[in-house]
Amino acid sequence: MSERFSLWRVAVPAFGPTVLNAVGQGAVLPIVALSARELGGSVGVAAFLVGVLGIGQFAGSLPAGALVVRVGERRALLLAAIVSAMAWLAAWLAGSVAVLGVALLGAGLAGAVFSLARQSYVTEVVPIELRARALSTLGGVSRIGLFIGPFLGAAAGHWWGIAAAYAVGIAGSLGAAVLLLLSHEPAGQAQPAESQPIKKVLWDNRRIFLTLGTGVFIIAVARAARTSLIPLWGEHVGLSATDTSIVFGITNGIEMLLFYPAGLVMDRFGRVWIAVPSTVLLGVGMLTLPLTTALYGVLAVATLMAIGNGLGSGIVKTLGADASPPALRAQFLSGWTFTAESGSVLGPLLISAITFTAPLAAAALTLGALTTLGATWLAHWVPKYDPRRKYAATSK
Repeated sequence: MSERFSLWRVAVPAFGPTVLNAVGQGAVLPIVALSARELGGSVGVAAFLVGVLGIGQFAGSLPAGALVVRVGERRALLLAAIVSAMAWLAAWLAGSVAVLGVALLGAGLAGAVFSLARQSYVTEVVPIELRARALSTLGGVSRIGLFIGPFLGAAAGHWWGIAAAYAVGIAGSLGAAVLLLLSHEPAGQAQPAESQPIKKVLWDNRRIFLTLGTGVFIIAVARAARTSLIPLWGEHVGLSATDTSIVFGITNGIEMLLFYPAGLVMDRFGRVWIAVPSTVLLGVGMLTLPLTTALYGVLAVATLMAIGNGLGSGIVKTLGADASPPALRAQFLSGWTFTAESGSVLGPLLISAITFTAPLAAAALTLGALTTLGATWLAHWVPKYDPRRKYAATSK
């Protein structure tokens, strides 16, 4: 099947709406804190609202699976795009911090549905031997959208005021909905979906979540900790906000170059050849971060972690797709996403908890050690769930 199948067949329906939605989200994220401050919120409240979008995605992970099963991937996606556009409009017109918070929570919930529906769709229509490339590309185009969005938001803000970035968010969400309506989606090859409670699906697959899922949880913790540790350590060693922005700009560019090669390696050689090296690089980066004392040292370590993070593009989605039962895919993947989002929430909280009683360097070393141990866990469990072995056996 793969010899006749090209990823271009799903480029528009799968990747197009994803990048448009990400562009809109990327345009809005930089101005959330500023909007909160303009509405009278304190610095602490503004910082909290920045994280509300992630809270919404975390809270929406499990309900998203139930929605996709009930209405189907395409309808769920259209609904998520429309809700997202309405949320950005509400944020634009918000007259209080509370309304802004509710709008951001709604956008986060819609984002959870959007992400799950696209992952489930790509997993179904793309053959196993191209799966990692497809899911890595799905993650990669999302990062590209998040990279482009702030520039479009800044341009809109320059001409029409800072709140105009919300208009870019609305346009991105509506553009995703229009593209979905106009595009033709190839039919999937999966078994008919079964309507089973998510609780039962998660319980029946508890061994997968306790083994492979634990490794994915550690990856998510490391990724979230990385985005907090770098700016905090930069401030600790005296870097300016501009210096930190430069570090993130360079490293984000590096990450965007690696998503397709990562998928290619996973498809040709196995998932473990990306899961382990990417996690090791994140762990080593955190372990060596306390050794840096100036811009170039921080940049070097951040680059090392960016290579690891970029190589890991799509690894969480791919491992989840590999382990998911075809007839219960949406329910399983909602639990998988919940597992990863839990790690994303826990990462910054661990840093906060450790720094209450110890220096920031201790947080970096602790999380670096945890991530490195996670790599050994992944080295053991990832090959056991790699579908390439089964595919290779059946294709002989």
